[in-house]
Amino acid sequence: MTPAELAEVLGEPPVPEGTWEAEAVYVSAAALRRKVPAESLAGRVRELDGVSLVEVRRDGFLRIVVSRPGELVAGVAPLDIPEPPWPDFPRTWDNPGFVVRYGHARARAVLRWARELGVAPEGFRGELLDGPYDRRVLRVLAELPGRAVSREPGWETYLVRLALAYHDAHEHAPAVPVGDQPPGPVHTARVRLAGAVAGVLPGPERM
Repeated sequence: MTPAELAEVLGEPPVPEGTWEAEAVYVSAAALRRKVPAESLAGRVRELDGVSLVEVRRDGFLRIVVSRPGELVAGVAPLDIPEPPWPDFPRTWDNPGFVVRYGHARARAVLRWARELGVAPEGFRGELLDGPYDRRVLRVLAELPGRAVSREPGWETYLVRLALAYHDAHEHAPAVPVGDQPPGPVHTARVRLAGAVAGVLPGPERM
């Protein structure tokens, strides 16, 4: 179940809420905006595969918990958006342009390494993106459907947040085998995550 499938039922993209550390939660005001019974709309959302809980809050918002947040990666398409006018130098962590471009370059490097190390491109299983570092990247990516409607305010800040989350995942949740470790399904999943990040962050192939 992807955010696009949720949006199709709701009539608008849902908004991710919380950190997603313990559970992946979206909220939606669709029932209020569409002037339809909230419980009726909640019932339709409950029928979606991968939705584990739907609650109608007192304010009329729907609170939606999904059991496999990693599946959203399958719906992330590369963006064709001009890069913000950041300076190229200094190439330090104080320069948001470096943080974002280096994030893109790292993600692209993962795609090259995966091919060289024999990580299978097929057999993606979103439920394997369940570690804390994977979830932090997913939480930021989950904002994309809403930001596709309007990137303002804060698009540049959003890119930096995504890059920082990915840098942490790159270092602490490797997408390619380390040492004598054989490639497995978790690597396939994390390589797909890297591909999604590379499609959102602007930057060069290598740095």
